[in-house]
Amino acid sequence: MSRLNELRMIARIAQMYHVEGQRQADIAKHLRISQASVSRMLKKAHEEGIVRTTVAAPSGTYADLEAGLRDHYGLSEAIVVECSEDRDGAIMARIGEAAAHFLETTLQNDEIIGVSSWSETILRMVDNIHPMKTGRAKYVVQTLGGMGDPAVQTHANQLVTRLARLTGAEPHLLPAPGVAQSREAKLVLLGDTYVRETIELFRKITLAIIGIGAIEPSSMLERSGNVFSARELSDVKDAGGVGDMSLRFFDTSGRVVKTPLDERVFGISLEELQKVDRVIALAGGQSKTEAIRGALRTGSIDLLITDKFTAARLVTDTGAARPADAPALPARKS
Repeated sequence: MSRLNELRMIARIAQMYHVEGQRQADIAKHLRISQASVSRMLKKAHEEGIVRTTVAAPSGTYADLEAGLRDHYGLSEAIVVECSEDRDGAIMARIGEAAAHFLETTLQNDEIIGVSSWSETILRMVDNIHPMKTGRAKYVVQTLGGMGDPAVQTHANQLVTRLARLTGAEPHLLPAPGVAQSREAKLVLLGDTYVRETIELFRKITLAIIGIGAIEPSSMLERSGNVFSARELSDVKDAGGVGDMSLRFFDTSGRVVKTPLDERVFGISLEELQKVDRVIALAGGQSKTEAIRGALRTGSIDLLITDKFTAARLVTDTGAARPADAPALPARKS
């Protein structure tokens, strides 16, 4: 009977705490026992199965899909957003809203943010960020050359400067094209003090926010002029490329696709991205699904924010897995 009496007391304390909402100190006073005893019995209530914790996912959230993404691709976190239709414009808007909220909630003091400036989805994120009352970030660093067609370049530069203003940071623009005309032209531009200073900050980035592109450039990137020719992109495809992060290409198994085009890009490399403490990727849509799958397999990404349609495709249709002997990027640091 002593065991039953103990369980009865534990159940009563659990009811008072979890159902009636009483504080531990009040329960201790009411039952004439110590608060330490109350705390110990509440712990015991979990161990005995008297109290069981359940999490009811709110409507419009997708805990199962998020868990599937974490399990399939080794992500630390995944956010899957509600979207009424599998259409790029709607998807970018919803991802941008979720990314803004996540950044506002998790941004650390003195963060050095690296951001790709030619992503429409990242631009939607910046549009949704509220000004932070106290400055948190230290720098916002442009991780892909921001010069191009003046009509579009304004958006790229404003993305970086607005994000810096909203987070209380100092902006560091990369005053070079995303794609130089030649390797020699890139070497000349690397002699510029401001270009060199921004590139040297790549290794100090603590939080990178990136987009994922298919081989065919996004409309914003295409309008900027920071693109390779159709012939060059065909060569990337022939080499197995399925997508890019900051114009650095990879295949469906997550292996880096190295071509001479790399020597013309003004942007963070996948190897440098691998060393960043936290990398958040914003991407979704039917046309990008294969690219997102390959990007996740590079091991560079910690958190993916995507839509429910893309998440379902990524989880249920995993595509070709990485061959056991396939070389890839080094493992992320713990």
